[in-house]
Amino acid sequence: MADTGEAVDDWLRGFQDRVCNALEQADGGARFREDAWTRAEGGGGRTRILRDGALFEQAGVGYSRVTGTRLPPSATAHRPELAGRPWLAMGVSLVLHPLNPHVPTTHLNVRMFTTTGDEAPIRWFGGGFDLTPYYGHEEDARHWHRVAHDLCAPFGAEVYPEFKRHCDEYFFLKHRGECRGIGGLFFDDLQRWPFEQCFAFLRAVGDGFLEAYLPIVARRRDTPYGEREREFQLYRRGRYVEFNLVHDRGTLFGLQSGGRTESILMSLPPRVRWEYGYVPEPGSAESALAAFLVARDWLAS
Repeated sequence: MADTGEAVDDWLRGFQDRVCNALEQADGGARFREDAWTRAEGGGGRTRILRDGALFEQAGVGYSRVTGTRLPPSATAHRPELAGRPWLAMGVSLVLHPLNPHVPTTHLNVRMFTTTGDEAPIRWFGGGFDLTPYYGHEEDARHWHRVAHDLCAPFGAEVYPEFKRHCDEYFFLKHRGECRGIGGLFFDDLQRWPFEQCFAFLRAVGDGFLEAYLPIVARRRDTPYGEREREFQLYRRGRYVEFNLVHDRGTLFGLQSGGRTESILMSLPPRVRWEYGYVPEPGSAESALAAFLVARDWLAS
């Protein structure tokens, strides 16, 4: 059997390729441009960006495999006993910002950390996916969570509710008192199963992402919109920026570990706006979003 780390790395590279091919086909009007980069402390990656497409205003899909001499605080918040150890991190992250406000923004990450050095290596997995709509549709939310539920089912009945709850709790803007989106799955420090089972779960999350997202794209991409919807989308994108810069552990890890800034911040939308004291018109579709973006059991019905 191949080295476990190399098997994960091979899958991650292939996953990035498959996702980019699928997104180019879905967009139909643009292709990804790749930046291959190296990191002075060790490792590197390839960041792929699609801009100004027929579907995506910006789509970023990044692969990285990087090493360091001391785990930064953001990586050891829940594992303080590992602080200061040499490390290897590999993963794929993507953030998709569609042009049409009726198509949700989405994020996925799949990753593995390994501590290195003289002591026996410790490996753990993390990742998940979440959905950030600007106009809420019950049908889309149920589909998104049904796919998440079904990919978790082979790993135990407790997995979906646990990782859904983690997602609801993680993607919450504490300074606003509101959810960023409708959640999905979020897991970290995953080593509860044998290595092969943890790796299988990582693959299931990655493979389930397009099954969850592309049908929503197909339903919403041709919905008409105007300046009002576009301006609301840009305003709500501000919440995405706030979360990523204030709360997101992945962003903090990248910056604290001396990562490549352009690749770390590829998650930010190309256009965004803030407005002081904005309140949507009562009874409007925009005002309905606040009631839609609450943690709930989307599969209860």
